[in-house]
Amino acid sequence: MPRADFAFSHRLRVRWSETDAQGVVFNARYLDYADVAITEYWRAVNFREKANGEPMEFHVKKATVTWFAPIKPDELIDVMARTLATGRTSMTQVVEIHGATDDGSDDLRATVDLVSVHVDLAEHRPMTLPSGIADIFREFDGQGPSATLASSDA
Repeated sequence: MPRADFAFSHRLRVRWSETDAQGVVFNARYLDYADVAITEYWRAVNFREKANGEPMEFHVKKATVTWFAPIKPDELIDVMARTLATGRTSMTQVVEIHGATDDGSDDLRATVDLVSVHVDLAEHRPMTLPSGIADIFREFDGQGPSATLASSDA
């Protein structure tokens, strides 16, 4: 999706230790970038404070990386995140990794699709998402209070 579809973006500089012998970012690092993006996105959304003190712990159930173009050492990248769907116990979010630009142009390098399940840490079992979570993400992502996030059964 176009960069303009994301309300959240975070800029990173690629470190030498994140690259491989081919001189590009090692494939497993894309998941590290997604983790940073989601952590900063959730911080920006501030949803934990809006959940009325309910426990908010998640496990990643599924992560799919789709690669488009290499990322090189010392390059600046922008990681963007948004919520695509909420279910009874899960959220589906997408992270896009672009080469950093100041003009807003698209330079898509990879996407990471994530399904995160809200869990009870004592049992490591799914828990129902607190009410209003979908609205919090929808409003942050600029979809407005009347927009509908897709639903999933998870």
